[in-house]
Amino acid sequence: MSGALEDKRTATRFRILVEIADRQPAVSQGEIAEAVGVTSQAVSEYIRELVDDGYVEKEARSRYRVTKEGVDWLFQEAKGLQRFAEHVTDDVLESVQEDAAIATATIETGDTVTLSLRDGLLHASPGGSGPATGVATTSADPGEDVSITGFEGVIEIEPGEVTVVQVPSARSGGSRAVSPDELAGICADAAVVVAAGVEAVVALRAAEVDVETSFAAGEVAAAAAARGVDSVVVATADNVGRVTDALRDSDVLYEVTEAGRDGATPAAGDPNEAGDSDGAD
Repeated sequence: MSGALEDKRTATRFRILVEIADRQPAVSQGEIAEAVGVTSQAVSEYIRELVDDGYVEKEARSRYRVTKEGVDWLFQEAKGLQRFAEHVTDDVLESVQEDAAIATATIETGDTVTLSLRDGLLHASPGGSGPATGVATTSADPGEDVSITGFEGVIEIEPGEVTVVQVPSARSGGSRAVSPDELAGICADAAVVVAAGVEAVVALRAAEVDVETSFAAGEVAAAAAARGVDSVVVATADNVGRVTDALRDSDVLYEVTEAGRDGATPAAGDPNEAGDSDGAD
């Protein structure tokens, strides 16, 4: 464990040495005192000790540099702090974290529950027979929200896929160049439909398709895919690049098609058309 966690004096030495490294070579002891929360006299004494220990080198009045030994000590202490922080976040906080789920049956406080994802939402069922479990900290009737903690195991998720439907820009015909029936057919099986661009919004309205949102379409589709939900993004030609960039950044499977009066067909030359939909460049 880092010495900075074991006693206050080592922690103060660590912080003062960090401040010197950040401000060198012109070091104001008053500024360091204010940043660390000690007196200027205390900073002066700590710096004198750091010089004696070989961690700091004095060049002139109010001019100091951290030595190689000082840098090595900082790295060692910082690594110890990092390991402790990882222990707190990964082991301690993970076990006391609480999240909400939808109860599939009556659940009482303290019950062990099996966790699963349905339609992208966390669900809790009584009993601990599944691969992912937790403990209810509230009671709930079927369909109500219930608070869960003590997570164990892994929720198995089959990533969702995304179909990006390209709509021509207004100058190239826009929504008028799109068959409403064909567009409605493409969107029929998607749990989430989002739009990117005015022409896309108008085309979906003409097809009488409910739209989840017309903002951050690529990010929304990527988030849905991460929770196992398939989606369709209808995007104006000018917006397709931004949508696919967001999907690639999230390693989401997708394919791009073009919407026209004769139906949706694979976009010519697109590297992610049907048969090569791994999202790679």
